[in-house]
Amino acid sequence: MSNEPVVMQVYCRVEVLVRAPAAVAERAVRELTGADIDWSAEPDTLAEAVAELRTDLPQALGSLLDPHRMLSDVSGVEFRGGHLWVEPGAPSPRFLPGFVEPDER
Repeated sequence: MSNEPVVMQVYCRVEVLVRAPAAVAERAVRELTGADIDWSAEPDTLAEAVAELRTDLPQALGSLLDPHRMLSDVSGVEFRGGHLWVEPGAPSPRFLPGFVEPDER
């Protein structure tokens, strides 16, 4: 194997069942209020952000996900950026790189 750096793309689709949306929202609120954020530089206030997390489950769940942590303890791997989103319902047709439902295999 070569020692030259190689850019890799990591694709991941995760399905979760949220049984306690309020618990997810409250955890997201705790994380947000504990974060070191300069709210004067943000487009909304802390109160507005908290209200959004309490009423928007995809936003709350997404705020708890950190793609950087997936490989943070792997030596020789540098996280260069990522994008994730959370949507309710069935898998998005926009993100089906070879995935099939288990009953279709």
